[in-house]
Amino acid sequence: MTTLTETKCACPKCSCMVSLDTAIMANDKPYCSRACADGHPEGSTGCKKSGCGCG
Repeated sequence: MTTLTETKCACPKCSCMVSLDTAIMANDKPYCSRACADGHPEGSTGCKKSGCGCG
């Protein structure tokens, strides 16, 4: 049996992979950053990870 330890951030605009051990959980979904978990409210920036265009 395989155990999943990493998955794509649940933010639809984000391309980051996130460890389930360190993910920020919101609505039972894993996110790579607080900005992604909060849905990128007006004025917020993206996750700030290199190469990601979310936010």
